[in-house]
Amino acid sequence: MSASRWARRLEQAWDGVRLRRTRTRTPVDLRIETYGGHGSAQGVVVRGRVLDDPPPTDAVEGEGVGAAVRRTVRQFLTDDLPGVPLRVTVAGATVRTVTDADGYFQARLQPDPAQLVAPWTTGTVELAGEYRGVTDPMTTPLDVLVPSDAATFGVISDVDDTILETGVQRVGRMIRQTFTGSALTRTPFPGAADLYRDLAAGINPVFYVSSSPWNLHSFLMAFIRHREFPVGPVLLRDLLGTSAGREQKRGRIQEVLDLHPRLRFVLLGDSGEKDPETYAAVARANPGRIMAIYIREVRLDPGDGRVEEVSGTWKEDVPFVLAADTDAVRRHAVGLGLL
Repeated sequence: MSASRWARRLEQAWDGVRLRRTRTRTPVDLRIETYGGHGSAQGVVVRGRVLDDPPPTDAVEGEGVGAAVRRTVRQFLTDDLPGVPLRVTVAGATVRTVTDADGYFQARLQPDPAQLVAPWTTGTVELAGEYRGVTDPMTTPLDVLVPSDAATFGVISDVDDTILETGVQRVGRMIRQTFTGSALTRTPFPGAADLYRDLAAGINPVFYVSSSPWNLHSFLMAFIRHREFPVGPVLLRDLLGTSAGREQKRGRIQEVLDLHPRLRFVLLGDSGEKDPETYAAVARANPGRIMAIYIREVRLDPGDGRVEEVSGTWKEDVPFVLAADTDAVRRHAVGLGLL
């Protein structure tokens, strides 16, 4: 059995023990954590989680490493609430859903397109009934990205080692940075925020799709805002996956393409993991939808041949660019007329 399956089974066992202890207890700090949503006339998808934890604290200038570590640890040691009945409302459309075993929820709605306001439509998530003695609906706002009709294309970007210096291939360094850094201290790649703002041009939507866990959603949103990247949906995954397996990045990218069929997209990622293979598969499965693929070179061994296996057999009419830095991406994007 793989390590990930063992970890998932241990998590399930721990959840079972925890739920047996708390299933009759009234939650003290029940809160609905929304991860935002996106959509168009094709429909709207929203996500979130229900927890029995106090809201996470914000990073402050000059705080010590200890404060950053405590904040990050609290984001992972969550008391998630399963089976919570919820009502989700966006642009006059309402659906009911229930949180899964890990407290997550996902809902798809079909609002009246005339009520979807670009670039952001505000919706709500609330309890649809009493839950373990909690009767307050706990109504929580939800932001849904709706691309403007004036948008000329969209951007889908990875996060780790694409806009945020993470060092995924150096596991020790990655873990250290994750737990000891904050949204104020973590470093973006030089020029990346300027490039993304220029690509967005104030109207083109930007989606961030990462294999990082949902536990880091609030950190990543704070990082994006602090470093002045264009704000957009941040689509992540469960830390250990569910019994059905981990949600795959390709599936989340396909969701974006399906909900925004009018737009073509630029894909940005890095060479550290599987972005080249994933983006190539997306481009081949969606002919005419991808304008360019940019891969930031971050490999410890650039001669390992992994990216070259993709680029060497690339026959599609889509630029596939392995870029040394942000300037290389910018120069090529200017040549394509994207900037």
